[in-house]
Amino acid sequence: MPTNTPMKNVYISTLRPLSRRHLLRGTGILLGLPLLEAMQPAFARATAPAPPRRFLGICNNLGLLPEKFFPDATQTGRGYALSPYLEHLKDYRDEFTVLSGVWHPDVDGGHPADNCFLTAAPHPGSGGFRNTISLDQFIAERLGHLTRFPSLTLGVNVQQGARSLSWTGGGVLIPCEEKPSQVFKKLFLRGSDEEIKEQMRRLALGQSIMDSIAEQTRGLQKGIGARDKERLDQYLTGVRDLEKRLAMAAEWETKPKPVVKEKPPLDPADPREYMDKVRLLYDMARLAFETDSTRAITLLLDSVNSPAIQVGGQAVSDGYHNLSHHGKTPTKLAQLERIDREHMKLLHQLFGDLKARKEDGESLLDRTMILYGSNLGNANTHVTTNLPVLFAGGGFKHGQHLGFDRERNYPLPNLFVNVLQRFGLEADRFATSTGTLRGLEVA
Repeated sequence: MPTNTPMKNVYISTLRPLSRRHLLRGTGILLGLPLLEAMQPAFARATAPAPPRRFLGICNNLGLLPEKFFPDATQTGRGYALSPYLEHLKDYRDEFTVLSGVWHPDVDGGHPADNCFLTAAPHPGSGGFRNTISLDQFIAERLGHLTRFPSLTLGVNVQQGARSLSWTGGGVLIPCEEKPSQVFKKLFLRGSDEEIKEQMRRLALGQSIMDSIAEQTRGLQKGIGARDKERLDQYLTGVRDLEKRLAMAAEWETKPKPVVKEKPPLDPADPREYMDKVRLLYDMARLAFETDSTRAITLLLDSVNSPAIQVGGQAVSDGYHNLSHHGKTPTKLAQLERIDREHMKLLHQLFGDLKARKEDGESLLDRTMILYGSNLGNANTHVTTNLPVLFAGGGFKHGQHLGFDRERNYPLPNLFVNVLQRFGLEADRFATSTGTLRGLEVA
């Protein structure tokens, strides 16, 4: 199990733990020895872990109107003038950094690029494309054993089976959970004794099946070509991954779930209630972090798959996707601006809710890294350059506009390296990164 856990004042021995049985056998002494430090696993001797860090990745796959979102290109650093959209976040301007002139190198193809928002795998629209591990799953593989759920994958109006922000190391899509009530149930409602037994039985059966699959495929490794061996290795890696998750799930199944004051949410029944769904899933993400139920969450806002949605109690006249192809038509632009501003208001509420919750003297916002952005720089033309990106919280020095070259973009995956290092993970690269994000410092 991965052990890259951030800790303070940690002493880690590289010596193999001694077995008391081995010592007794070697000396012939039948008396019980005291439990010596050298007989304990290295991490059992570590002091209390450092305060937990968390990550929330949000992608609106139709983006935002660039001219309303980005600050003036000439105003970078601190003290920049807020853009019309960022005015909605002015209460928290010192809690976020806005980026311009960034992209995922070679992630093209228009709409399919949303699947690569947290993977940065190139050319998603090409034939034979295979995705790579997403940032949240990279974190979950190394720290997921510390919480009941290694990660949560959420979505609004998602085209199931085709879109997700979360992808395994083997390039397999992790489906989105869209119902806030189901997320709440998973996080906080404990089943009956019979339901728990049934779940344990399913987990044991799953473990048995994984063991059987691994045993059967092991014999295939002899006498196959290099390409088949590579594909089989990827498959077996996925099997071992699932085995670990099943084992962790079984252990957590016997532990009581946290208790919260909030009541289970009511699921909006209509896809047009898009903004209500966004608000409720923001609430679920906040509750999950507040109870330390997980430390990695993704939320895909599938605007491409959304109809004419309701904004401020009134429906817009056309489907969200059709509006994004506005062709600079004033009526369409006006409705898109209403939608975009509502997104900013909901983000303001999320920042405020996290800021109001305290954990060991710090706000939950200080402990939570929030990446908000899109795979499209301009949905009207399907370009995947100049992506609109906000990065908030997490204990960084914010309140700035990091403006990069809008003609020759800077790699956004560099920010992913900052995220991993803030978790205390040893990482100097992720996907197409070239290092850490220039200009972003820890507070």
